[in-house]
Amino acid sequence: MMTKTAMPGNFRFLHAAPQDFCAIFDEDMSLLYSLALVLTADRTMAEECFLAALDDCLRASNVFPDRARSWTRRAIVKQAIGYVNPKPDGGRRALELSHEEAGEEIADVQGRLMQLRAFERFVFAMAVLERYSIPECAALLNCGVRDVERARVRALQSIGGSGRDFRGVPFTGSFSQELATVGNVGNG
Repeated sequence: MMTKTAMPGNFRFLHAAPQDFCAIFDEDMSLLYSLALVLTADRTMAEECFLAALDDCLRASNVFPDRARSWTRRAIVKQAIGYVNPKPDGGRRALELSHEEAGEEIADVQGRLMQLRAFERFVFAMAVLERYSIPECAALLNCGVRDVERARVRALQSIGGSGRDFRGVPFTGSFSQELATVGNVGNG
């Protein structure tokens, strides 16, 4: 499926082509949009973030085929950071995505996630759901490692259970299932 080829005599690896990224965005549309929605807490902004990330991926060069899928998720994260600009000292809550507006789309745990401050929501999505390292989160969010560590604990406590009770949960490909599992960690 990876179609961008190396020049003859050049021993470079094959790279992902734009149609490969289109296929990934098509296959993982729900997952990628859910990630954008979790990060931005706003449907319109999530759609813009999704489209901007797709555009970034289509322009990407030198992305190895085995990294193309993770590159798409990272593009969503980076676009969302640009749109929301989460800061450790930012007191702003989610962008007013109310439970009434969301209807049954957002369950109890998901609702609590959407009500987190933007910075805590980003740290939770990046460090817990996407498994970024704490230093990598700090670098992408342009803040200190301690800020990320504190926000991770606050987010986990708000979502359900304490940070000490949290254990890693394997990603299933479904944010709904992942968030439900995280919500049950403190109860089990």
